[in-house]
Amino acid sequence: MNQDQKQENSPEITNEEVEVKESGGQAQPSVSAEPPDTISEQDAPSDSDSAALASASETNVSEAAEVEIASTPETSEGSVATEEIDSKRSETDEVSSAEDNMDMAEMDMETLLSATDHSFDTVSEGRIIPGTIVSISGDEVLVDIGFKSEGIIPTREFDTDAEGNLQIALGDEIEVYVVRKENLDGQVELSKSQANIHRAWDSIAKAYNEQSVVTGTVTDRVKGGMSVEVDGLRGFLPASQIELRAVPNLDDYIDQSLEMRVVKFNRRRDNIVLSRRLLLEEELNRKRSALLEQIEKGSPVTGVVKSIAPFGVFIDLDGIDGLLHRSDMSWGKVNHPSEMLAIGDEVEVLVIDVDRESERISLGLKQKTSDPWAAVPEKYPVDTVVKGAIVNIVSYGAFMEIAEGIEGLIHVSEMSWTQRNVAPSKIVNKGDIVEARVLSIDTEERRISLSLKQLSANPWELLEAKYPSGTHLTGVVKNLTNFGAFVEIEPGIDGLVHTSDFSWTERNVVPGQILKEDEEVEVVVRDIDAGEQRISLSIKHISPDPWQETTAKYKRGTTVQGQVVNLTDFGAFVKLEEGIEGLIHISELADYRVNNPAEVVSIGDQLDLKVIEITPEKHRIGLSLRRAKAEGNRTERSQTTERTTERTTERRYQAVRRRSRPRPVQETPAANEPTSFGSLLKKTLGQTVQEQEEE
Repeated sequence: MNQDQKQENSPEITNEEVEVKESGGQAQPSVSAEPPDTISEQDAPSDSDSAALASASETNVSEAAEVEIASTPETSEGSVATEEIDSKRSETDEVSSAEDNMDMAEMDMETLLSATDHSFDTVSEGRIIPGTIVSISGDEVLVDIGFKSEGIIPTREFDTDAEGNLQIALGDEIEVYVVRKENLDGQVELSKSQANIHRAWDSIAKAYNEQSVVTGTVTDRVKGGMSVEVDGLRGFLPASQIELRAVPNLDDYIDQSLEMRVVKFNRRRDNIVLSRRLLLEEELNRKRSALLEQIEKGSPVTGVVKSIAPFGVFIDLDGIDGLLHRSDMSWGKVNHPSEMLAIGDEVEVLVIDVDRESERISLGLKQKTSDPWAAVPEKYPVDTVVKGAIVNIVSYGAFMEIAEGIEGLIHVSEMSWTQRNVAPSKIVNKGDIVEARVLSIDTEERRISLSLKQLSANPWELLEAKYPSGTHLTGVVKNLTNFGAFVEIEPGIDGLVHTSDFSWTERNVVPGQILKEDEEVEVVVRDIDAGEQRISLSIKHISPDPWQETTAKYKRGTTVQGQVVNLTDFGAFVKLEEGIEGLIHISELADYRVNNPAEVVSIGDQLDLKVIEITPEKHRIGLSLRRAKAEGNRTERSQTTERTTERTTERRYQAVRRRSRPRPVQETPAANEPTSFGSLLKKTLGQTVQEQEEE
């Protein structure tokens, strides 16, 4: 039997083979999991060959390993497997010729087994084996893998340079993946890309188990994160695992090479989850620990502005963030930290506090310079005139910077002597250079009160001498309100005409019905209060007060006539004459209790009233209907009593006269001359009636 026949009839295991790793002399299963190979009928050994092998080496059969077809799961690549073929065969139909048996007997059994089994041990489908490039053509590359024939690999599986040239050469040793041991053309199909993929998965598994770092290139943006290529495999990098904080624009990371860690993988589902944040956190923790051990309170540090908030700035100190509060940025007032710093600025600050337990660092920028407020009382004493720029305007005043880090407040009440309740922006503008007088200093609160109006004399102090009470003036109506009218008597100086000072006689005056804005009007100065900056003006005092004549005209106790013009809960107002009204209080309407004045009087009634009180200064006249009626009743009763008494006296007189009439012979007294008895009787009766009237 020739060598080709021997090789052709050699047993070959291509499918359900056992792949083991040699590790300390023991076989271990591999990480890779590939489908098992299959054994073709043409590769199975013939019965004649088995018989020849058995007869040629009877003494060595017991030492040779039995080779049998195994039906086990896939094993790791690169391991040396001991494969045995089952020697139990059916009885051979015929015995080979003696010549062939002699040739086989002469061969060394160990050499034969080594020659026939070596190539089959290393070349099986689904395994990665080494090979050498022996030929390069346009479409394929031939690789010597130590098998009976070379394997072929398409050229498209190899990398090329920028010009399209293959980056391989004859003699290069590469790893290949056995796709098929023998195709229809009898060639071994190999794959370089499949070998790379399997090696890459092995690297991913190793990196996951050992928590080592892998390097990948961001290729595209996908839902929820980025797609990353790691050794030819596609992995997923979640957006939350890219940086320590949220990333504003994920597209900035495309085509970047990043170091990451494998946090999850599933080879069967072709799934790899990566994280860059874990590496950043580990690095940050190392830097933070080192910085907290070295940093000391009061030491200068340099960092980069990382973020800006309304209350301060966070500065990255190469491993840990420190807070530069807004109040520690400048000795002056800082409205917003962005006025002084911007993100990315490098700044040198001082450490003002360190809390190692909570890992917090407080920083200060103004502490690099001395406190300018320490010298303020000596440099700017009270009543000093200072000069500075308006840096801020608020509703209650304006802030003026008199030196770097020192600001004073000009309150709105200290801006003008004459302009009151005016917006500060109408007097000064931001950036104006002005002078002001120092009113007070509070170094603890870091406050300076300034004044603009104190630079000039107070015009209100001159008004008392210029316009004494009773002075007649002509002014312009500037504003009308429900309680009066403001009249400008000098530029910026207004006086108030109250509604009670519009007329001597009219009540409930509506200023808008009498005056109009910008109208000139004659007024009389009644009072000036320079301290409160108030002027009381009057229109009614231009003419005399008609109430001054009421004292002589309406004396107390006199009876007057008037017309009811108004009813209130407390009484009725009666018009005595034009502009003069009196009040009948509800208690003076009747002798009995009155709940409503309308029960007794009505508007328009003409009444006789008794004057019970008069106060010209307050324009008040008290009237009484009850007393007027009582007085009328007394007068009427007195007159009736007098008439009754006269009639009674006359009748009695006549009766007495008749009884005392003398005899006809006597002379009778004249009719008009009463007798002494009649006079006595009349006097007695008169006294009785008077006593009754007094009672």
